[in-house]
Amino acid sequence: MRKLALLGAGSLLVALAAIAAGQGTSAAQQGPANTDTLPAWKLSVRDSAALKGPRQPVFFRHDIHVGVNKTPCQYCHYSVAESSEPGIPSMTTCMGCHLIVGGSDSSHQVEIKKVREAYNNSQPIEWVRVHTLARHVHFPHMRHIKVLGANACQTCHGDVGRMPQVYQVNNINNMGFCITCHNQRQVNRDCTVCHF
Repeated sequence: MRKLALLGAGSLLVALAAIAAGQGTSAAQQGPANTDTLPAWKLSVRDSAALKGPRQPVFFRHDIHVGVNKTPCQYCHYSVAESSEPGIPSMTTCMGCHLIVGGSDSSHQVEIKKVREAYNNSQPIEWVRVHTLARHVHFPHMRHIKVLGANACQTCHGDVGRMPQVYQVNNINNMGFCITCHNQRQVNRDCTVCHF
């Protein structure tokens, strides 16, 4: 019962934040999200194979969650400011909204049903990892979030608010990408900062 109360409270907070930000209308009423392909509400799971990035078990729409609904990255990836890993959102986080939010059309409803069924069966969704660093690289997300602020995620991951399906924008395994960023910001470039 307590779990449901917490989930309901989380849903209410997200809904109130969206309304306060003027996002209380449906995607169809707002017009298209800024995507690189079709207007956000017209894409369905059958379109995901043609999009950049790996196809996921659930067609999770970052362009709708982040771009249209303005959900901050740290709402779902809540550990990123405290941990070296951003973490995959827990099913409880997803259900914080999707106990109430059911989707605007049948395509979205099918995907949300997958999330609800996984949650009800206590089965985590096996997401396909998009961004992976070499094992010898130490990248403390929390330090980068603190230094770069609100746009920290976009620096490496690109504008996920425009991505119907997340894909790798920058070659984060190329040391030159990191060195360029450190040079631009005039921060430490000692080998031991990033390498074990």
